Amino acid sequence: MANSSSSILRAAEIELEEKVVAIRRVAKVTKGGRTFSFSALVVVGNKDGIVGYGTGKSREVTGAIQKGIDDAKKNLQRVHIIRNTIPHEQLGKFGAAKVLLRPASGGTGVIAGGAMRAVLEAAGIKNVLAKSQGSTNPGNVIGATLDALNKMRDPYTVAKDRGIELTKVFNG
Repeated sequence: MANSSSSILRAAEIELEEKVVAIRRVAKVTKGGRTFSFSALVVVGNKDGIVGYGTGKSREVTGAIQKGIDDAKKNLQRVHIIRNTIPHEQLGKFGAAKVLLRPASGGTGVIAGGAMRAVLEAAGIKNVLAKSQGSTNPGNVIGATLDALNKMRDPYTVAKDRGIELTKVFNG
């Protein structure tokens, strides 16, 4: 998947929507006092299976956000979506954050909090149940969410791996 993603996922060709997840003011202590700057965590996606996240730092908020958007566009990933939800239940981990994603029936909506919601909505997932455990650090939660989404297998891959027809994947 890594080799095909570079040819498929070119940020210049895709219409992406940005969402700022977190902005923090950080300070560097120098001889002359504190120097303040800003750190931004941004998620981008096309709401059709492509999502990425990035961080940026600058002395101004707008500069930090723009750097975060540029970083996120360099880290785009494809996500498997079937009938507006995910193919199967999956656990993702990143740092001390754990995330459990479960498919949901139509009309359920995105049942997720904070940083997880931003990633799932940017990816275009409309019906999902999600639970976050462990760390509440937005960066780690986003990493765990993307880890879970990257572990997803589409039905075509499952059918090929098992050596069966696609219809048998759904019917058992």
